[in-house]
Amino acid sequence: MEMTGARILLECLKKEGVDVLFGYPGGAVIDIYDELPRHENIRHVLVRHEQGAVHAADGYARASGKVGVCLVTSGPGATNTVTGIATAYCDSIPLVVLTGQVPTPLIGNDAFQEVDIVGITRPCTKHNYLVKDVNKLASTIKEAFYLARSGRPGPVLVDIPKDVQNRLCEFSYPEDIKMRSYNPTYKPNLNQLRRAAEHILLARKPLMFVGGGVITSNASAELGEMARSLRMPVVGSLMGLGAFPCDDPLWLGMLGMHGTYAANKAVSNADVIIAAGARFDDRVTGKLSSFAPGAKIIHIDIDPTSIRKNVEVHVPVVGDCKQALAGIQEIVNARFAEKDWAGVHAEWIAQVDEWRATQPLTYIKNGTLKPQKVVETIFELTGGEAIITTEVGQNQMWTAQFYKFRKPRTLLTSGGLGTMGYGLPAAIGAQMAFPDKLVIDIAGDGSIQMNSQELMTAVCNNLPVKIVILNNGYLGMVRQWQELFYKRNYCNTCMDAQPDFVKLAEAYGALGFRVTEEAQLVPVLQQAFAAPNTCIIDVQVAREENVYPMVPAGASLEEMLLV
Repeated sequence: MEMTGARILLECLKKEGVDVLFGYPGGAVIDIYDELPRHENIRHVLVRHEQGAVHAADGYARASGKVGVCLVTSGPGATNTVTGIATAYCDSIPLVVLTGQVPTPLIGNDAFQEVDIVGITRPCTKHNYLVKDVNKLASTIKEAFYLARSGRPGPVLVDIPKDVQNRLCEFSYPEDIKMRSYNPTYKPNLNQLRRAAEHILLARKPLMFVGGGVITSNASAELGEMARSLRMPVVGSLMGLGAFPCDDPLWLGMLGMHGTYAANKAVSNADVIIAAGARFDDRVTGKLSSFAPGAKIIHIDIDPTSIRKNVEVHVPVVGDCKQALAGIQEIVNARFAEKDWAGVHAEWIAQVDEWRATQPLTYIKNGTLKPQKVVETIFELTGGEAIITTEVGQNQMWTAQFYKFRKPRTLLTSGGLGTMGYGLPAAIGAQMAFPDKLVIDIAGDGSIQMNSQELMTAVCNNLPVKIVILNNGYLGMVRQWQELFYKRNYCNTCMDAQPDFVKLAEAYGALGFRVTEEAQLVPVLQQAFAAPNTCIIDVQVAREENVYPMVPAGASLEEMLLV
């Protein structure tokens, strides 16, 4: 049966199981929007800005594990997606971004709303396509979804000219995809697993370092079994939070610039580190020459280009984290099933417990409403069952430190790119994926203003997203750096001129609350969390509170500034 390109595209999305499409119409995609009402099983969420569409698709993908999809027009519609695409690329999030393009005869002629989005996004997509032939549209969409979700996931962009959307051809969706130049390695090499097991068996101060790859590969069970059976403490990157329960006795906390004292000390003193699905970015390692000086590093990653990119690795294990951890565990069990690992590692466990006890995560309690207290209260009220999104800055780090993430896919945050304005649209995406779950965006007063227009998206779609603003009247993290390293020169970080967030919520049709003192915190949060509405809770916190511990840029992990 012959179909237009526009219909073929939507039939392809149905074949891929797409039930939600985040988008914003325009002239170059109007044919797709004309076809859309005839596909009732695909729900379209009309955002208020194309950046919001990508972040919402990203939040949907992180929360659900599925591929997130968005649709925008050409020119500025397409360029507005670039920040969201780069955000997903840095954190390995599976997205398919569909952009309209001017008709093929006009490409390169500076036509109205023409831009080379394929060229622009080449450095920040896993792959991208310009479809010039309607006969190749279905196979291209099939490839795009395959690439987005396989191997190391990532965003894939498909640019579809307007005349391709109009042309007719027979629709046939490929059953399989074969790409000769793309063959991700899922099953790790047995010799690599044996070498990893040998190091673990000889270790006396072992440590597991967990990244987002463990969550992507659904390897939390294998991680937990290895840590508990071999009695190894666990630290995580920001992206790895939730892969291992943060209230488990073996959990030491987040590693790096704002990591815990125990986590940073443990990495600096370990003799073997098993890093799973983490890429050792500069916020994690601090001064590279002094990172884990006495440790043999076993690095598990499905992307071989990530291994040895930043730190020296003694045992590379290329493959899926789930298969690799299970494989190592099997080898260890076969050789030492009855070994007393608790006894072997007792001295090491006692040492990390002492670090944790002497310098726990804390803050000065002086009667003012502290942001850390707000995050602690959110955790207590939700029991750790909420999906939390964050913006970027101090709000992000306090959330990472003081909310005890117990399950994978419950923290959605822009880790690699650090994108302010991510949290609200990501919360919308997560709420679309899980309508019955409590979804909370923990925001700063600066970052929430970067995509606050998406309040209308949440209200229009009856999404009960909660936005808790830690309002300190500053771009807090930059102000903290200015205080500590720039002699308190608070240049352009004061946000005294800002909207009334309660009235802003009401203007969009949401509920607005304000908290000015600690006694109001619990009852207001309870009221907001119970409401079936989109809510803003403007919490006015101590203005110059800092995030501690902090490792200054360029310093080693042991050179922490403490409370």
